[in-house]
Amino acid sequence: MGQRQPHVHRASVIAMRLVDIADTIDLTGVEALWARHARTLAARSRLITTSPKAMTFGVPPVELVLEPVEVVVGNRPMQAAAMVRFYEFGVAAFSLRVQADDLPWVEFSARVNAMDAALGIASGSEVWNRLIAQISEVLTPAFVRPSTAPLHEDYLLGLVHSLEGVSGTATLHKDLDLVPLLSGESRALSEQAAQDLLRQRYAYYTDDLVILTWDRAFIVEPRDDSDVLDVLEVANAQLLELRYYDELLDAELPRMYDLIEATRNVANPFAARRYADLARRLYTLVAEVTEVTEKVDNALQVTEDVYLARVYTAALDLFRVPHVSKAVDRKLAIIRGSYSALYEEASSKRGELLELAIIALIVVEIVIAVVHHV
Repeated sequence: MGQRQPHVHRASVIAMRLVDIADTIDLTGVEALWARHARTLAARSRLITTSPKAMTFGVPPVELVLEPVEVVVGNRPMQAAAMVRFYEFGVAAFSLRVQADDLPWVEFSARVNAMDAALGIASGSEVWNRLIAQISEVLTPAFVRPSTAPLHEDYLLGLVHSLEGVSGTATLHKDLDLVPLLSGESRALSEQAAQDLLRQRYAYYTDDLVILTWDRAFIVEPRDDSDVLDVLEVANAQLLELRYYDELLDAELPRMYDLIEATRNVANPFAARRYADLARRLYTLVAEVTEVTEKVDNALQVTEDVYLARVYTAALDLFRVPHVSKAVDRKLAIIRGSYSALYEEASSKRGELLELAIIALIVVEIVIAVVHHV
């Protein structure tokens, strides 16, 4: 008898959409509003398999279980379990999960790609927008300065709990054709491209595996669930929020230059006030962005769990989070420098104004003395 073809006994496909829904989110307010609306308590998320001493959320996000959503996956209507997590720094992370049990490997891989086709950027906005509208209707009072044109990030995960017909996770990439699942491509990739897709592989036990790409991940986890999902969600949330502030500062810098130029071109003895007002505005912007980016940086605190720390660091590097963070820091440094220059300019203008006032007083005193003498 020939070897049985690889078969997935228990698995799910999870689509995530993370949305920058507000500047910040009042998590306590979310809990209270949801309790009144749904008459169920929200939960503060925690990592399942990892000790709190090893890795923990900086500020635990609030997790809400939503009503199931019908999704057409590969021309087949399916019920998807829906949930959302709210992060203090303004991100709402939605996820839809469909079961993919008892499927040959090829069909499981096709299910993952069909989920992407149903909920990806090109075709899935309607489903996600309905979910956003559903929670916004109830929770908007807890959103501080809601976003008018929110950014988003999508991520797709194939999560397998039970897999038959492979020799082990160490050689899984040799036993299975993982390329279609990880790339979403139906055409064969070059050897170099295929190797690049499989480069980010991580395992802790002999029966688990994580393979990361820019927009997808494949996870083998024989236990009920995996903290890797949470780690990847946090990394995507950090990327999204830093992207938002990178674009915000991109738009702010030209306006800042124009305001500085306009202020300098005003021939006004009271220009010191203009410089001071502009400096205060820039200082406020720097303070707000710095406060939020610090919360983003501390979204997940890693101490002892070396395996999850490796996966988390790899995800951050793969998503180019450090690169975007450095770009934000560079732009903040430019604004800080402009603030310092404006503050010095304001001080200089105040000094000039004081000198003029002293000279005017001296002239007035001389005129009064001359008038009295005459």
